[in-house]
Amino acid sequence: MTASDRPVSERAPLDGRLELLVFDWDGTLFDSVESIVACTEATLRELGLPPAGEKRIRGALGLGLRETVDRFVPGCGDDLFRRIVEVYGRQWVEIYHRRAALFGGAREILEGLSAEGYLLGLATAKGRRGLSRDLAATGVESLFAAVRTVDEAPSKPHPQMLIDILDELEVEPAAALMIGDSVHDLEMAGNAGVAAAGVASGSQGREALLAAGALVCLESVLELPSWLAAGGTGAPAGATL
Repeated sequence: MTASDRPVSERAPLDGRLELLVFDWDGTLFDSVESIVACTEATLRELGLPPAGEKRIRGALGLGLRETVDRFVPGCGDDLFRRIVEVYGRQWVEIYHRRAALFGGAREILEGLSAEGYLLGLATAKGRRGLSRDLAATGVESLFAAVRTVDEAPSKPHPQMLIDILDELEVEPAAALMIGDSVHDLEMAGNAGVAAAGVASGSQGREALLAAGALVCLESVLELPSWLAAGGTGAPAGATL
């Protein structure tokens, strides 16, 4: 039976030997949340649209672009949506992407986990074009055994990104862990029957992440190896169970 045949309402606890670690990108491995917020605000200003506010923008991070725009511009038609995408893309390439980079130590964490034998996956609300640009700039693409973007699957919290990765790598949900900074990451994991760990380095805080089903809320992805080494039961300094 493949992952897509399983009930998506069943989420396994962290139990036994993990084979696969699936990461979100923005806010989890890539320090880009402040840049995304600023770029979104600049896009809305340029188009004369009502401001969304930082809190609402952060709350939408992890969703696909169409779903995000629908939150901020209800009833947005196709023409306006295309204009928003155009302006956001231009603002991002010309200004804001230069402010984003891997979190310090994230590359070493990924390399270490890969060397320990974990399969690494990436499931992101970013489009394939933007992600490819980020991966080329950071040089970590080869570390990921499977990648899914919002261009290839429905937006989080729909489970399809995770289900596709599980099926591609032939890993059972109980042998996988999702790591993300937004409630949408964690809800996607729950919908795919996969355990999840939150990181408080991106879009949302500890209480929201724990309420969304995280087994633990780590200060950042840098604490993940020590938590895994403790069998997923301990709480590194700064973490909340």
